[in-house]
Amino acid sequence: METKRTSTKEIIAYLAEKFPACFSIEGAAKPLKVGIFQDLAEKLKEDETVSKTRLRQALRHYTSSWRYLKTIKLGNQRIDIDGNQVAEIDEAQAEYASKTLKESQEKFGNKKPKDNVPQKPNKGNKPEAKQVTDAKKKVKFKAVKSTKRAEVKVQAKLKPVETALIKAGNKVKVQLGNSPMDATITEVTGKDVSVQLNSGMVIKTQIENIYSQ
Repeated sequence: METKRTSTKEIIAYLAEKFPACFSIEGAAKPLKVGIFQDLAEKLKEDETVSKTRLRQALRHYTSSWRYLKTIKLGNQRIDIDGNQVAEIDEAQAEYASKTLKESQEKFGNKKPKDNVPQKPNKGNKPEAKQVTDAKKKVKFKAVKSTKRAEVKVQAKLKPVETALIKAGNKVKVQLGNSPMDATITEVTGKDVSVQLNSGMVIKTQIENIYSQ
């Protein structure tokens, strides 16, 4: 009897091997048919190495990756497990994917820097301009102090999760930037923990960022 595949990475690699016209583990991904999970479940129903639960988690992980979201653009064609084109991506789908990708990149600090715009030289030292600048600095300083106090309060309320509870299926809080978010653990590999946020997005983080709900 073959060993069950429980790792998301293992399952995605298996899907890429079994359905190469549909899945890939590197390079550009291909937009998948809406409802492809049912097709995969049917094809793999006799395969005891992949459970439906793990298959669903792996598929969700695959379709929420940046590599995949970048392919969901207006006019691109979705494909079935055999690589056949079955539907064209519409404007709503493209906009949703673009928004999800942007939010994910911003949340994890990988937002592309804005193009450097050359500043116009300051002609003369106008008193009014200096006063406005000083006022902005004071407001910014107060905002930073207020934010730091808020962060301390939030972090003080977080309770480290017990090691025994760090396993797939358990609900936890995950620290992302300054805000803890509710999530469900989907996979644990050493110190790496994959969690699914309430938005459906699956991300990988470290054990030290996991807290009790």
